[in-house]
Amino acid sequence: MPRVIMHVDMDAFYASIEQRDHPEYRGLPVIVGADPKGGRGRGVVCAASYEARKFGVRSALPISQAYKRCPHGIFLPVRGKAYAKASLKIMEIFKRYTPVIEPVSLDEAFLDLSGCIRLHGDVEAIGQRIKRSIKNETGLTASVGIGPTKMVAKIASDLEKPNGFVSVKPLDVIQFLQPLAIGKLWGIGKKTEARLQALGLVTIGDIQEQSFDVLEKLLGPLGRSLYAFSHGEDITPVISGREAKSVSNETTFGRDTTDHRQLVDTVVALADKVAYRLRKQHMQGRTITLKIRFQDFSTRIRHHTLPECTHQATVIRDQAIILLEDEFSGLPVRLIGVGVTQLMKGGTFQGDLFRAAGEADKKVSAALDQIRDKFGYRTIQQGAVTWPGSMRTPFGPASVPENGDDSPEA
Repeated sequence: MPRVIMHVDMDAFYASIEQRDHPEYRGLPVIVGADPKGGRGRGVVCAASYEARKFGVRSALPISQAYKRCPHGIFLPVRGKAYAKASLKIMEIFKRYTPVIEPVSLDEAFLDLSGCIRLHGDVEAIGQRIKRSIKNETGLTASVGIGPTKMVAKIASDLEKPNGFVSVKPLDVIQFLQPLAIGKLWGIGKKTEARLQALGLVTIGDIQEQSFDVLEKLLGPLGRSLYAFSHGEDITPVISGREAKSVSNETTFGRDTTDHRQLVDTVVALADKVAYRLRKQHMQGRTITLKIRFQDFSTRIRHHTLPECTHQATVIRDQAIILLEDEFSGLPVRLIGVGVTQLMKGGTFQGDLFRAAGEADKKVSAALDQIRDKFGYRTIQQGAVTWPGSMRTPFGPASVPENGDDSPEA
């Protein structure tokens, strides 16, 4: 049975929700992210409405640059709960048509409809019904791409945004791909695209014209992948029930800092938040990650793998501080982040590596979780401790700076 894959991608998701909830913002450039502070703000753009994109504002753009390009824009903070609520409703709509759903993020997902055509009818009719249901039940628009593979469906959904609908039949795949830029293929970043263009390979059609042997000789394993992708060959399955690969939080400081106490306090707050999110998802992880970005934008990411899994703030905190001590060179720090990877459901609890207080930590965490669930995360923080490492920084209750990442995404 030939595969039928649909990719649904919401249009300017965060910004569209803000325009939906605030009718006075409709038709205006809306920018969701950090506070621009009159062009002196730090952090990045999380989402931009299509009106803002006309001014060159895109997601991940430094918020200071967004302000310079669009000073008259409407700058709004991230409302993670509102976006997660809308995402949940959209995923429920998908489940009416297939159980095989692979969420990519809050605002996009792949659906495998291969076994559902007889039940729900023509795939294009299904796509149109999904679009209408999303519009009627959430007030938002989505772009839909349909094809025989995930890659083709993903490319198709992006071609006619916003509110697009593109369906590619199996026999039309090669012709569909032919005129598109090579950057549309999976795994082709800007550097690789420039390298291929230097070889005269500008469009996907240019790659289609090359033989497998020539591409392999020129590019090695990349050439083999490009040959397959350029002909629409992609056997990647739609994986339903995919678990998060990592849980992390990071924050950009309002001003670059070399202050030991501020750095350690921030690591403590971030570790606490990561641990809380792990417990809410009934997850534990083995590898602790510290991300640190300096004033010159150089970025270092350090890892430490524990012998067993954990979801306890004390374990994550202490390992993250060790990594911070190893990495901190005295240069001003712009951004810092803490994360946990190698996740699994449940798992064996790893007691505190420095104190025989694992059971006590679990009791404290359970009490904190109950209070936060009832009154909000920021209601209470971990108590004061003294770190015995080389920084020797006594720190009390800490809170993530206001421009910290409150995204619900893992």
